[in-house]
Order: sequence, then C-alpha cells, then structure tokens
Amino acid sequence: MTTTNILALLKQHFGYDEFRPGQEAIISNALAGQHGLVVMPTGGGKSLCYQLPALATGGVTLVISPLIALMKDQVDALRANGISAEFLNSTLDNRTAAQVERRAQAGGVRLLYVAPERVAMSGFRRFLGTLDLRMIAIDEAHCISEWGHDFRPDYRALAELRELFPQVPVMALTATATERVRRDIVDQLRLDDCRRFVSGFDRPNLTYRVEPGAGAWESLLDLLEERKGQPAIVYCFSRRDTEDLAARLTSHGHEAAAYHAGLNADTRRSTQERFIDGDVPIVAATIAFGMGIDKPNIRLVVHYTLPKSIESYYQETGRAGRDGLPSDCVLFFNEGDRAKQQYFIQEMTGDARATAERQLQQMVEYCRLSTCRRKYLLGYFGDSGVGDPCGNCDVCLAERQSVDVTVVAQKLLSAVIRTGERFGAAHVCDVLLGRNLKRIRELEHNKLSVFGIVEDYDRHGLRRITDGLVERGLLAKADGQYPTVSVTESGRKWLRGNDKLKLELPVQKTTTRTERVRASNARTDDAPDADLFDQLRAVRRRLADEENVPAFVVFGDATLKGLAASKPVTPEAMLRVSGVGPAKLARYGEEFLAVISGYIDGLQSRSGKADGVTDRPRPGGSHGQTLLLLQQGMSIAAIAAQRGLTRGTIVAHLERIKAAGGEFDVSPLLPPPDKTNRIRAALTSSEDGRLGPVKEKLGDDCSYEEIRLVRLVWEDGKQ
Repeated sequence: MTTTNILALLKQHFGYDEFRPGQEAIISNALAGQHGLVVMPTGGGKSLCYQLPALATGGVTLVISPLIALMKDQVDALRANGISAEFLNSTLDNRTAAQVERRAQAGGVRLLYVAPERVAMSGFRRFLGTLDLRMIAIDEAHCISEWGHDFRPDYRALAELRELFPQVPVMALTATATERVRRDIVDQLRLDDCRRFVSGFDRPNLTYRVEPGAGAWESLLDLLEERKGQPAIVYCFSRRDTEDLAARLTSHGHEAAAYHAGLNADTRRSTQERFIDGDVPIVAATIAFGMGIDKPNIRLVVHYTLPKSIESYYQETGRAGRDGLPSDCVLFFNEGDRAKQQYFIQEMTGDARATAERQLQQMVEYCRLSTCRRKYLLGYFGDSGVGDPCGNCDVCLAERQSVDVTVVAQKLLSAVIRTGERFGAAHVCDVLLGRNLKRIRELEHNKLSVFGIVEDYDRHGLRRITDGLVERGLLAKADGQYPTVSVTESGRKWLRGNDKLKLELPVQKTTTRTERVRASNARTDDAPDADLFDQLRAVRRRLADEENVPAFVVFGDATLKGLAASKPVTPEAMLRVSGVGPAKLARYGEEFLAVISGYIDGLQSRSGKADGVTDRPRPGGSHGQTLLLLQQGMSIAAIAAQRGLTRGTIVAHLERIKAAGGEFDVSPLLPPPDKTNRIRAALTSSEDGRLGPVKEKLGDDCSYEEIRLVRLVWEDGKQ
C-alpha cells in the first residue's frame, strides 16, 4: 500500500493529516509483514502504529492488553472512528462472547482486544486458529520482563503464540523499557529478527517539579486550586493514605475518590469509570491505579510520597498530558520517605533486593538534583536527545543568581571532616542546623564545634549547596545504598586557602495564590476563545452521556481547542481541524457546527447591538430549516428523516434556537404527562444537570431525546 493510501486512511479514520515522529516507519515495517519492537513515550501515538495497519491489511489484528477496564474505552474510541473493533474478556456473558467470536470468524472485526490470561486458554487458542489472523500486537510489552517494573507472569505464555502462528508478524509496544528490558522482551517473545523502533522518551509538554515534603498538604491544595475542575491523579504510599487523602480533599472542596487494590472490583471499576468520564476530577491512588489509564486530558500528576523507581515514576507521570497540552508532574520529597520504601526492601533477598535498593537510590538522586531533571530521566533510558537546560523542569526554570557561599561552604566541609567522613549529606546538614535528633545525640555529634553553627540556611538550602560542592569537586559522594560524603583533596586545599567561592543558586520567589492561578490559566486554558471552548465541551459531555462513552471518545481537548480557534461553519472546514475525520464528522459534525454557528451569530448580534441594533437574532441556515419544519407540525422523527440528520441533532437545533432567544411551542413534542412529570422530577433532583445520571435514574423507559425536550420546557419555567 502506498504512502498516499495510508495517509488517506489516517485522515479518514483518525482525522490527522500527517504522522507523528516515528509512526510511519513502524507502520511500514508492519505492512511489510515484519516483527517490530516499539518503544515510544506515552502520548506519542503507539496505538495507531498497529491500528492503521489493521485497517490496511484486512483480516483480524489481535491486541493483547493487560487491563480489562481499558478495553471498552479503546473499542469505543475505534468505533467512533468508524472502525470495527471488539473485546473478549470476563465482563462479557457467554452469549455475548459467542456473538463476538462469530463476528470475528465472519470477517466483521478488524481489531480484537483480549487480556493475556485469555491467551493461555486452550479453547481460545483453538478459536484463534479459525481466524484470518494478520498481526499480533502486544501492548505494555515490558510486563514480560522480570527486569521491568511491572512483571506479569501471564505475559510469558505469549511466547507460545509464536509457535502456533509462526508466519504472523508480532508488534511489541511499551513506553518504558531500558536497554536491558528491551533485550529481554525480544528474547522472551523469540523475535530475533525484529526491527527496533525507539522514538525517544521525551515528553516536552510535561513540566517536572520536586517540592519539599514539609508543607505538602498546603502545597497540594494550592496546586488543585490553580487547576480547579481539571483532572488530576495523586499517588500515595499506602491504601490507608489514599482513603485519608481523598476524604481530606473532598472536605476542602476538591471532590476526590480513593483507588487501591484492597477495594472490591466493582468499586475500583466504578472509580476508574467516574474519573475517566469526568464525574470525579481527582483520584488519590496507590500504583494499583494502573497502567495505561486512557484519559488524555489529565493536567496534573502528583506523587505525594517517593516512588519506588525511575521506571515507575516515568510510567506514572506519563499519564499526564497525553493530548500534548501542557501538564504538570509534581513530586513531594521527604528524606524520611526513603525509610518507608527501605522497610519493604528489607523483606527481599538476593538480586531482587539489590535491584530494588539501586532503583530507590536512583529515585532519591533524582529528587536531590540541582541539575536538569528531564536530562536525568531521559539518560536513565539511554536517551540523550535533550539539551541542558531543558527549559521545562523546576531546576531549569528557576531564576538563578550568583551567591557567595564561602563561609557556609567552609562550615559544610569542616562538618564533613569533624563527623568522620562516614555519613550522608542529610546527617551533616542536621548537625550544622543543630537538630536535636536521637541519632545525633547517640553519636555525640551535638558536642562537636560545628553543631548548630548554620543559622542563615534551612535544610533545603544546605542540600543545594552540598550538591554544588559535589559538582565543583570539593566534596565526593560515594555510591551505594547509603551514599556518604567526603572532602576531596581539592576541597582540603580550598579550605587551607583564602579563595572565595560563588555558586549559581535558584532565587527563592514568593508568589500569591492569585498570581499562581493566573500563570496556570495562561498555560492550560489557551483556547483562543474560552467561552466557545466551554460550549463545545458541554456538547461533547452530552454526546458522551448519550452514547455511554468517555468524553474523549467524541473528541479530545486538543481537537476542541482547534475547533474553538478556527470556528469552522461548514463540514469541509471542520475536516481541516486535526482530529476530525469523515467518520466523526458524519457522526458528530452537525452538533458541533450548530454550536459554532450559533456562537458566531451571537458575536455578530452583540456587535450589532453596539451599533444600535437590538433585535433578537433570528435563526437561519440549518437551524432555520429545522424551525420551519417544526412550525409546519412535523415531529422530531419526521424532521430528522426529511433532513437526513439524527433526531439528537434536531433536538440540538431546538436547544440552540431557544438559547438564542427563538420562540416555538415544544408541548406537542413532549411525552405523556405522567412521563413528563417523572422526567421533570429527575431533572430537579439532579445535582449538576448532567443527563447521564438523570437517564440512569429514569431507566430505559425514557430516552435522551425526551429528557432534553422536557428540559427545554423546564428551563423556561425556571426562568
């Protein structure tokens, strides 16, 4: 298949005019029938690398995904793009599963999603033998490696697929894999002849920050206040921590839910669905709130305590900003957090313990950095493709000034020597600050001449200077689980001399909450027209409620921002917006175009009023045609049939006409009085006005169309 044809499929089904970096080579390799290992950062477009070949090659592409909770969302998103997709997992009853299998056997399914556990079943393998299997895609492939951060034994059985289907190409995909893990993936899956595609690990839209653990609660409240209503995940150390934090946040006006492995399956599923749907903006979670959370507009990921490894941290922060828009990753660090992790590491033995200790030390090093955090993260994965400074981490963004640290540096080096050069920097700083700690008293370091001689720096400031002395070569830091500091020969020579010492240190700036909110809004609410963006989000929410899918399945935030910026009023213009393809245009276009047209009419009306024109806007175009047919006595169904539109679109026209001040009689369209009264009562009891909960309360007896029509009359009555 030619590049032109592939690009046509890309636009038709996904709404994009061009590939993201790395995608085209991966897709070409798959179309050539070759195995591939794909390492691509979260949000880089891994899924499209197998979804597009599935469309081009025909047959069935088997997708192995570890999280059952995500499969429905992935399948819903594909269907919204006009792609035939199904899933088989334990949430389906036997009858439904059998129907899915028959559809796949008949050639009616392009992508079939399953969990790794199902692949191990002999009956399922026999079923696979009846399919026209063209490709096997293994998502989160790092789970197959014991060296990875999320090893799952069920993944080992996937290697047997290579024996059963030796001619079927395999694509293994992951966002987090060191070179060692990559080699293990290839070995375990027996993909000796596969091409490797490592697209880099950089997520330039993410800002990485580490803040002191002291005062973490107040700082967290500030972060959430700055992003009020925006999706956020707060990772906690323990199950109890998640429940306590969720309760505290909710009591402070930030609705949050807890998620951890100790909750029953229904509660976990409900929490995840409510978060993805936007019903709950914040989840306080353990790492059980897992892999591949398919919500592209998460704006904040907070680690309330220390993660266990760089790989875990990168994977978890990767859930932020998958739509490419600016998002923040904040880690609160206490030196004491290390001890919590160390407690569990002590229970391990052999290589596992050594590996865990090394990973924890690397995580602590990251938190203590006085150099670029992004460069450290990427270097861990062998990626050197970022400059220093990166311009988007707290270290690189900090304003710096040259500070004379001669006196405090002399005190630091002296304290290292006086304590015997066998302690870590944290202990030395505690001695200098005169902290009354049991460990210091036991060692009698409270009797040293250097005890309590620093008063003009806090612990955080002293650590920055310590790091600066290491960088200058005056101090040396040992490797290992408990890295000690010692004075180098250069440090001793400097102590004996009279040279001044200056370091470039961050300027500590104090900002008001108003200033922080303003700065956050400038970064994350950059739609050229925020009012229109909000209206488009409301339409998206309603459509998602009606179809029982997450909002991003309709359109992502980036696409809504594109619509708000370009304000298309014709289908042709809407197709030019990234993320809008023919399939979604046919399904949702009329609804969004109606809102945009109405918004533009409103702008023109307000402009006219400024010139002395005071008449209400009169509906024209598509809205006017609907109103004319309604006034002729036609039903919603008849108008929809005559105009070739959905009934929901016709109701949307009436909503827009009413919002613009138009008048018409809705009463002939309403359901019988008893049903109208029930709907009105349900709307009255709704806390947030969303139709999904109202529909759920009323049941299948009432349609979304009926609810919206009653709402039109009810809102008139409220006025």
